[in-house]
Amino acid sequence: MCGISGILNLRREAPPVDPDSVLRMLAILMHRGPDQSGVYLDDRIGLGHNRLSIIDLSAGIQPISNEDDSLWIIYNGEVFNYLELRDELIERGHGFKTSTDTEVILHLYEESGADCLGRLNGQFAFAIWDSRKRELFLARDRVGIRPLFYTVHDNRLLFASEIKSLFVVDGVPREIDPIALDQVFTFWTTLGGRTAFKGIYELPPGHFLRVSKGKTSVRRYWDIPFCAKAEQYDLSENDVRERLAELILDSVRIRLRADVPVGAYVSGGLDSSGITALVKNNFNNRLRTFGIEFEDRAFDESEYQQHIVSFLKTEHTAIRATNDQIGASFPDVVWHCEKPLLRTSPVPLFLLSGEVRNSGFKVILTGEGADEVFGGYNIFRESKVRRFWARQPDSRWRPLLIGKLYPYIFKDKRLKGMVQSFFAAGLEDVGEPLYSHLLRWQNTSKTKGFFSEDLKSSVGGYSGYDEVRSSLPERFSSWDDLAKAQYLEMTIFMSNYLLSSQGDRVAMAHSIEIRLPFLDFRIIEFMARVPSIMKIPVLLEKHILKKVFKDILPERIINRPKMPYRAPIVRSLFNERNGKTPEMLSERRIRETGLFDPARVGRLVSKMQSVRNAGEVDNMAVAGIVSCQIMHEQFIEDFPLRPAKPLSPALIIDRRERTLSASLRGKR
Repeated sequence: MCGISGILNLRREAPPVDPDSVLRMLAILMHRGPDQSGVYLDDRIGLGHNRLSIIDLSAGIQPISNEDDSLWIIYNGEVFNYLELRDELIERGHGFKTSTDTEVILHLYEESGADCLGRLNGQFAFAIWDSRKRELFLARDRVGIRPLFYTVHDNRLLFASEIKSLFVVDGVPREIDPIALDQVFTFWTTLGGRTAFKGIYELPPGHFLRVSKGKTSVRRYWDIPFCAKAEQYDLSENDVRERLAELILDSVRIRLRADVPVGAYVSGGLDSSGITALVKNNFNNRLRTFGIEFEDRAFDESEYQQHIVSFLKTEHTAIRATNDQIGASFPDVVWHCEKPLLRTSPVPLFLLSGEVRNSGFKVILTGEGADEVFGGYNIFRESKVRRFWARQPDSRWRPLLIGKLYPYIFKDKRLKGMVQSFFAAGLEDVGEPLYSHLLRWQNTSKTKGFFSEDLKSSVGGYSGYDEVRSSLPERFSSWDDLAKAQYLEMTIFMSNYLLSSQGDRVAMAHSIEIRLPFLDFRIIEFMARVPSIMKIPVLLEKHILKKVFKDILPERIINRPKMPYRAPIVRSLFNERNGKTPEMLSERRIRETGLFDPARVGRLVSKMQSVRNAGEVDNMAVAGIVSCQIMHEQFIEDFPLRPAKPLSPALIIDRRERTLSASLRGKR
């Protein structure tokens, strides 16, 4: 992976881009690409690139041009089918200077324009500058594995892989967006296109942005192709299993393409274990694996990790995530995630990526995406139970099915009644488009009770639920219930939280590229047309995926109870060795930021210090408030406008008519 940034003048008569601004944008992104940096300048645009070299280590420095230097590209990502595309392009007469996938994208764009995106199988964010037409083209991969942010300031379009790169440009405002906080404290994340900061936008997954003649347009080029039951595949379960097995194996195969070693994360669950087994059995007999052990046993899965590691005989390294470490590293994670966090779950993954980097690896395969694509989350099964229960709302027996999902809770008769009451809320409103998720979102929204009156006033009558409803595809109502739930989960939680705060951002903090075989678009499109009964028959989650892996994984892994990945919140943030939390939650700091109600936060702090096991809402509130306070300090109060270490690019392409600026002299 890499880091990209750029500045485009939207007016012809504007002064040329300041090279110093481009260098500052790159300098603050060095963690994304520590190997090489390159800059392109002409009288209209400045492009910058930090490289994490994975393919063609010696010759892949960017920006890269086509044969006549009319098109220039900077690129963050991997296109895994680049070898096949390259062969096609060579047959059609294109000449290549490198063996990188970067150049493949450029030549494909030269032939097909925006239609090239439909040919790319990968994870990417890139910018292509057409120096003849004076057009800029930005694009992001289908599900949003790689980030891309932009803003318009002083008649210039600024874009970058991370928001902090935009903020180092002189004059760009830094202000927290109240609507964004309302969204995060409802959905765990901002909704498509919005960020935590006013005026800063994220190019949504599956979209491209084009700037032509000073005008900017954003268009969608792909969406998850769920369909009505009549359009779903009429295939036997065995046929689906065989086709799916072929797709997953090929997805793993092409994601092993690299000129550096590729390792794998192992959690002890079905998804990562299946990917690891495929690699070990088919491609790499000396596979290196990595995992997380927790000091807090309630969150630890190391027993299952050791089982699969012993079964597959991989060379394994595990870090032990202590409560001290999680609390101490929380501010670093907020800095890299650039948004509030209602969980500490990203922190152990941040620590793990550091260990991977220290072990000499740059590329890791992970199992993320399987729960969303194959139906693995409890939220899918909850919706199924509630819809069944809603047919006979007075039934004594149907509510007991919730106990199948949470047997450990139902052992306590007092909690059993509370859980049943929770899931009974809105039970019969089955026509609600957000039925599968609304109950959970409303529960999370209770954390907004800690907002200050000023923040509530700024949010006003805004409704995130209405925004989600208005953004749904036209054919959403024709889909089956599971497809609706999957779409909401994939487009909101997966794209904007899982692949961001628990994915790219914490991995690239240590220059680690994650690759996600289950999110190959061929698998997503195939499973979108597979009948839901093959994903979750009765209440059996990920049924068809278990069928695919049943012959290569031990039964103990295939049929182990579902354990969602979590990390301790209160025991980490309210830790004797973590001085940041008391400071951030002090009455003085709460009043200074103005985001939360000091009295209510004070009562929450007292409660957290006195109870042994805090409730879910209180845990989310603590993480959310602390992360907002830290984010305000890092990005609003004490943001580093000038990099501590100046950048010296290895490549400078200066096509301006004016003299090379002083800031670039001597840096060739």
